[in-house]
Amino acid sequence: MDLRNIAIIAHVDHGKTTLVDTMLSQSGAFHANQKVAERVMDSGELERERGITILAKCTSVEWRDIRLNIVDTPGHADFGGEVERILSMVDGVVLLVDAAEGPMPQTKFVTAKALKLGLKPIVVVNKVDKPDARPFDVQTEVFDLFSALEANDEQLDFPTLFASGRNGWAAEDPDAGGGDLIPLFECIVKHVPPPVADPDGPFKMLVTTLEADPFLGRILTGRVLSGVVTSNQTIKALHRDGKLAEQGRVQKLLAFRDVKRVPIDRAEAGDIIAIAGLSKATVADTLCAVEVTEPIQSQPVDPPTLAVTFSINTSPYAGQDGDKVTTRVIRDRLMREAEGNVAIRITETENKDSYEVAGRGELQLGVLIEQMRREGFELSISRPRVLFREDPETGAILEPMEDVTVDVDEAFSGIVVEALNTRKGRMTEMRQAGGDKVRLSFLVPSRGLIGYHGEFMTETRGTGVLNRVFHSFAPHLGPVPGRRNGVLISNATGKSNAYGLGGLEGRGELFIGAGVPVYEGMIIGEHSRENDLEVNPLKAKQLTNIRASGTDEAIRLAPPRRLSLEDAIAYINDDELLEVTPNILRLRKQLLNPHDRKKAERSKSAG
Repeated sequence: MDLRNIAIIAHVDHGKTTLVDTMLSQSGAFHANQKVAERVMDSGELERERGITILAKCTSVEWRDIRLNIVDTPGHADFGGEVERILSMVDGVVLLVDAAEGPMPQTKFVTAKALKLGLKPIVVVNKVDKPDARPFDVQTEVFDLFSALEANDEQLDFPTLFASGRNGWAAEDPDAGGGDLIPLFECIVKHVPPPVADPDGPFKMLVTTLEADPFLGRILTGRVLSGVVTSNQTIKALHRDGKLAEQGRVQKLLAFRDVKRVPIDRAEAGDIIAIAGLSKATVADTLCAVEVTEPIQSQPVDPPTLAVTFSINTSPYAGQDGDKVTTRVIRDRLMREAEGNVAIRITETENKDSYEVAGRGELQLGVLIEQMRREGFELSISRPRVLFREDPETGAILEPMEDVTVDVDEAFSGIVVEALNTRKGRMTEMRQAGGDKVRLSFLVPSRGLIGYHGEFMTETRGTGVLNRVFHSFAPHLGPVPGRRNGVLISNATGKSNAYGLGGLEGRGELFIGAGVPVYEGMIIGEHSRENDLEVNPLKAKQLTNIRASGTDEAIRLAPPRRLSLEDAIAYINDDELLEVTPNILRLRKQLLNPHDRKKAERSKSAG
């Protein structure tokens, strides 16, 4: 059967997964009366909750006797490690761009990777039915982006379609307003070449994604570069340096058919398949016939820019909520994650009871922590720190910089510019984006963006949109101001009391309500001043036998400020931790005892 391998790439929320749903539906992958979940490709619980794609998914449709293998890729920069690998196993890309927003930072990131690999994108301007759509302007902006990324003449001569993925049509004219996706299928078949593969050579395949299955063990997915592989065949795995990883038998050979993975007996060069049966092979390894000695060259992945420390929960309430609390089970889970996720790096710390987890950004690390807490883990998480590197020539310290794009109402542009300037950001562009909105572009050190998103949403009254993507390493820009306010720290262990909390509301904003278990050293609110303050949230009203007017009035507390997981990670300082359990998030000081904190403060001042 004739084959085409394509990836659908785009910025987050530009409609990739919805478009793939419609392609599956219109190609006959579902029966007419079959009940199918919306965004069927976002199968993970967190993906469906957050409305983002975290892991790349493969699917395949048949259209006019041609099999289209389609890969739905993540749109968020933190999961860029997935995108880079996926592009190496396809022969073409469909670049989706929102008809109102135009090219965004992640559009630039994924397009640069695709152009560098020599792929010729098909541009689909999606969501043309939006009231603020500007399809032809966006088409021009995409051309300008390709030029800026030094695309060759063939790549610049890209075909463009205008579409509404939700309503299931694509056309060469944005005013078509209806129809179906046949123009898109025809465009893919015409412009994406069949896979270049050697059917007569020995079997070779580069592993691009890995997942664990409770019944089949490791499932390794990739494209067959040459030869044929059959079920039960003996194969071996080679590392990137050519060393043997392991040798084993193909226990199960799986192909992607519609939204299912089905067992097959034989796969030929060019097809995207999954293999089960090996226990050590991992992403970027080459699976091959026994006689092969040279591995397939794999793409290097951009380095991690942010790290947090995962350690056991040492609070007085440890072990009361989760069932996975020991260092050993935390280590095993993190090592499993590192095997399949090449954008994450795990290293053991000197004291052996904690692990440094380095990744692309706060969202990626937040998703890993959220997955672990849902699996029953209890953890202590440190403040994120940026990973610096040394310039090999000058010895200067380099830090990661991020390309930040902000769409904001004109009234709020001044406050955003001021805030990012304070955080050592440099504005690179400012232009009108239509509808009284301004688009601002900045280069900002990653350090300056830790914890900024919550502040940004407050400053823009929730109307601003901020997107960021790794840009490069640049010379260190000096100190960046951190959190300005101190915290309110509990000086006792027990359950918080409405009377005690009522007396604290004048001291700052509270993070907890009444009847909540607290312990000594736990952070229960933000102080209105710069210093930390120890307070007693357990204080109860003294009972007397004297009745007076106002004595029995009910205490009304203001609603506490609830921090999400990402907000809490970004909020804490270097001497604080986030306690994560399956159902509870608590902020705390690293040293719970106030005398220990004073001692540490004195030795820091002396040092």
